[in-house]
Amino acid sequence: SGLLTRLQTSAPTIRTLPSSNSFSQNIPSCLWKLGRLNHVAIAVPDLEKAQSLYKDVLGAQVSKTVALPEHGVYTVFVELGNTKLELLHPLGEKSPIASFLQKNKTGGMHHICIEVDDIKAAMTELKKKKIRILSDEPKIGAHGKPVIFLHPKDCHGVLVELEQA
Repeated sequence: SGLLTRLQTSAPTIRTLPSSNSFSQNIPSCLWKLGRLNHVAIAVPDLEKAQSLYKDVLGAQVSKTVALPEHGVYTVFVELGNTKLELLHPLGEKSPIASFLQKNKTGGMHHICIEVDDIKAAMTELKKKKIRILSDEPKIGAHGKPVIFLHPKDCHGVLVELEQA
């Protein structure tokens, strides 16, 4: 009964942050809004083997291979319910994925893609904040929507793709 008495009399201490330190007040208002994670892209040296892993071994729904010459890649999407994986394989010698695979022979994570509600407003504001964008204008991405890529050195080592939602 001594333990029960101690448990009943000890009340938890709850701290609250002063309103001046509120997290929401530290976030500047933007003309655009960051949305959901659209996909994580993985560069693969053997697209058929990678497709087979996700489809035949893991049982995922896997799309057909699509060539995107403007981006120098073949893409395959793996549906995961709450997001997708994008398998990337080089298309042509000038493919950015070919150079990635030269440095990473077995493949690996290439970039993440996050949706935005206004890609042009995002570009304008990010440039003001000294975030480098790897193209002057958005390109049409694998989903038929405008995309841009942010320099990994400005994003803590991660290549970030923003896609118009």
